[in-house]
Amino acid sequence: MVHLFTHRMVTIGMFILAVIVLMMLTGSWLVANDPLAIDLGRRLAPPSFSYPLGTDHLGRCLFSRLVVGARTTIGITMLTLMIVVFVGIPLGMLSGYLGGRFDSIMMRFLDGASALPEFVVAIAIAGFLGPSLTNLMFAIVWVKWIGYARVARGIVLAERKKDYILAARAAGSNVWNILILHLVKKIIPPILVIGSLDIGKIIMIIAMMSYVGLGAQPPAPEWGAMLNEGRTFFQSHPQLILYPGLAIFIVVIACNLIGEGLRDHLDVKNSKLK
Repeated sequence: MVHLFTHRMVTIGMFILAVIVLMMLTGSWLVANDPLAIDLGRRLAPPSFSYPLGTDHLGRCLFSRLVVGARTTIGITMLTLMIVVFVGIPLGMLSGYLGGRFDSIMMRFLDGASALPEFVVAIAIAGFLGPSLTNLMFAIVWVKWIGYARVARGIVLAERKKDYILAARAAGSNVWNILILHLVKKIIPPILVIGSLDIGKIIMIIAMMSYVGLGAQPPAPEWGAMLNEGRTFFQSHPQLILYPGLAIFIVVIACNLIGEGLRDHLDVKNSKLK
């Protein structure tokens, strides 16, 4: 684990995320402006001591909205990823270990569910359920758990006939003991890599959905919603789009650096990530 943090890409990515988390935790204390407070007398004001990044078209503090928006965007992303992992991994492991009819039904379902691009399916589900962050989370979980289930199933299929699994079965271990005590540790490395890379992807999906009006709703400060609100002023005041867009870009790059570094360090083969 110590050697992991000596990897250049992981170190850079972790440093960037640490700075962002620090801003999330201390930003509201440093600049105590209400991100929802409207002051038309200060609309589109330039940066100042009280408003480090200026104000938006309604006079709201851009810095405060970015800080609170980070908590919303990153918080929803991490919660969504946790649900995806806790849904996809057990189902994939059971499918691979039990085999038979359960595995056959599971694979047919996974094949049908993954026939269309993730983003298209997410838009369809979120549009059908209605615009809200809860419905958006459900849509992302629906399209993302499939990949984790496939990875878990593939690893369990490759391991279940090996001697140590056969010995555990002969010793009387039940299915859950074998899955938890012997097979979970085989799945953790590729899941760490996929999860690190998926953080950036989920952030992008949340931002894009909010941008088209299917995620966070005004006046909630969320990076994608901020992009949507600022697009009208793109030519006259591009900072309304620049700041949230740059925040999304930085977080996605940091997560990708960590994911690529983990893949190199853990020696996870590309074939496991498909």
